[in-house]
Amino acid sequence: NTVEHVILSIVKLTPLNTEAAFEKTLTAHEKGLVLLLVTHKERAELYQEQFTSLKLTVSIEPDAS
Repeated sequence: NTVEHVILSIVKLTPLNTEAAFEKTLTAHEKGLVLLLVTHKERAELYQEQFTSLKLTVSIEPDAS
């Protein structure tokens, strides 16, 4: 996936703006993963489905706190 595709997908699907999407994308590229956002389980599952439909890999994990 291109950086542009990832950023545009994040902006399209989440409440994050372009600047935040760029920062998250850069972190994921450099470190291999990034915490995109925290939300309730049903919303997380919807995000996962939407990102998958755009050929992006997203995993869901329970809040560690």
